[in-house]
Amino acid sequence: MGERFEAVVGPVAHGGHCIVRLEGTADGPSDRPRVVFVRHAIPGERVIVEITEGTDGDRFWRGDAVEVLQPSADRVEPPCPYAGPGKCGGCDFQHVALPRQRELKAAVVREQLDRLADTDVHAEVEPVPGDVEGLRWRTRIQWATGPRGRRGLKKYRSNEVVPVDDCLITHTDARAVSRAGTTLDRHAAGLSTVVGERVEAPPYGEHLFSVEADGFWQVHPGAPRVLVETVMEMLAPRPGDVVLDLYSGVGLFARFLADAVGPSGRVLSVEGDRTASKHAQTNLAGLPGVVVECGAVDRVLASPLPAAFADVDLVVLDPPREGARALVVEQVAERSPRAIAYVACDPAALARDVATFQKFGYHLRALRALDLFPMTHHVECVALLERTGSDLS
Repeated sequence: MGERFEAVVGPVAHGGHCIVRLEGTADGPSDRPRVVFVRHAIPGERVIVEITEGTDGDRFWRGDAVEVLQPSADRVEPPCPYAGPGKCGGCDFQHVALPRQRELKAAVVREQLDRLADTDVHAEVEPVPGDVEGLRWRTRIQWATGPRGRRGLKKYRSNEVVPVDDCLITHTDARAVSRAGTTLDRHAAGLSTVVGERVEAPPYGEHLFSVEADGFWQVHPGAPRVLVETVMEMLAPRPGDVVLDLYSGVGLFARFLADAVGPSGRVLSVEGDRTASKHAQTNLAGLPGVVVECGAVDRVLASPLPAAFADVDLVVLDPPREGARALVVEQVAERSPRAIAYVACDPAALARDVATFQKFGYHLRALRALDLFPMTHHVECVALLERTGSDLS
């Protein structure tokens, strides 16, 4: 730690880093280049790398580009004064022009699907309306408390708090969520527990959702609409279809799917979080053919389902960051739906699950990548998996 090396930056890697290979260390040249995952760099640059984590026995090290000798044409001055080596760890790419950020994320999506699922895809990361040139999109934030009670955000891979007066990726009306799970209403200076989120997704309609203020809801203001529209377009639900909405949260997709399949169709909403599932019951109340189940997805799918769901036409998977994993993938594939829409916030988890789906005859037919988290390395993907159909487009 603390040693510095001059190096040329290699390709981007999953997690907001770029790869640097050091041919030697302070002890001299080496026959085996040392891999360093370097933040605050851009592929092709010549930089001075300072090692932030690593010992001689580690497979790889971590580092920061603390000096840029030959900058990329895509390097910009970070808009936030708290972004950079040794500062706030919330943003990975503030030093990169926004179009290039999206190119880097697309490269990661392609690399993960190629390496983990042996799938060659065309991926472009699309901007989503609702931010201001990549800023002011985050509608909720959890502040950390630093010395003397001053609010701030943590350094990368550290509990050290950097005092921050204004987080530029945070919306001016963002809700501040405390560690205790309550939400601090900036304007009322009080506590709120339930909020209403309105989603307009023409031509699929408009609905209001009851959501726990500190519960899961997409933080980019444009996310719910674009995700609903993408899932609906990919699945093309028909009247009378039977649909499983797995990891359904408060019922965002289930509500729009219920409209599409109509009173002759069926929708099963499955969510493991009790509070979110209760909100789903409220949001889906009174809809014919809609059933809400609270429980872990694998356990619900392993138990006898209502007879109306014996044959499944469509499935929505919107798992947490670690993905659906092999058991759930197998349980879904066993039901032989004609199409699966997989909403993923982690391209590596998506790629691993796509590889498992391939073992059961399902293949990636379409992919859309969305920039729901500008200035960070995160990217949202929606994948369409089918047993039959046209080639990937």
